[in-house]
Amino acid sequence: MDNELVTQPSWWKKNWKWVVPVGGCLTLIIICIVFFATLFFGATKLMEDSQPYEYAFELINNDEQLINLLGKPIEKDGMVQGSINWHNGQKKAELVIPIAGPKDSGTLYIDAYGEGDTWNYREIRVEIHNTSVNLLE
Repeated sequence: MDNELVTQPSWWKKNWKWVVPVGGCLTLIIICIVFFATLFFGATKLMEDSQPYEYAFELINNDEQLINLLGKPIEKDGMVQGSINWHNGQKKAELVIPIAGPKDSGTLYIDAYGEGDTWNYREIRVEIHNTSVNLLE
């Protein structure tokens, strides 16, 4: 009897023809997901760190009417929507932010513009069901 060993090809040699394209496609998909997630969360962080956002939250957490309606503390309750633009030294912010307190929830609207370090506000308003509270009055 002949006891000769038969060598088997390695896993890589048997499977490289499907591993390379599938691995490459998965890598591209993962890179795209990471890129768009970074872009999305970076833009959201930019809006949340803006002076109009912080100023509006300072106002709503010090407004007695809103504290009575929503409770305290009043915090962001969802995804910030809108935009902040800078162009030739001019800046503009239009934000819509869902907010909530222990008692109820509503929507905060911010419309601001400015130049340099100064912001001017056209609107900082909170809507709770059918009630609208203008914080600039």
